[in-house]
Amino acid sequence: MVVRTESAERADRIFHALGDATRREIVALTLAGEYSVSDLARRFPMSFAAVQKHVAVLEQAGLVTKERQGREQRVRGNADSLREAHRLLDQLADLWRGRIDRIGTIIADSEPDSDPAPHPREGKEHSHDRDRRSEEP
Repeated sequence: MVVRTESAERADRIFHALGDATRREIVALTLAGEYSVSDLARRFPMSFAAVQKHVAVLEQAGLVTKERQGREQRVRGNADSLREAHRLLDQLADLWRGRIDRIGTIIADSEPDSDPAPHPREGKEHSHDRDRRSEEP
């Protein structure tokens, strides 16, 4: 049984949202400045509704905030959520570095300390070798 914590579910939402190129571009744009959803829709070769859906996914993940100003929805990037994503990636990197280090230690510990055993034919003279030498002129 897998137990899901709130922080794990949040991480899933963040990385799912960042898994799409259009959403990553929207985040980058809105971190640099505030845009209306209409302004964003004009920048992409898709419908207004499709851009609205992308913004909704980003908002649910906490990567952008939306605020109504009159008839417009203004979208602003949330740098704190990106810092959280960065922190989560650092934690995953540390976890995997530790696992790789442990694998390296296990491999090093399992390697023999001495030279490998000589090949069975090395250093031994067989009777057929002696026979060939006696036949040589």
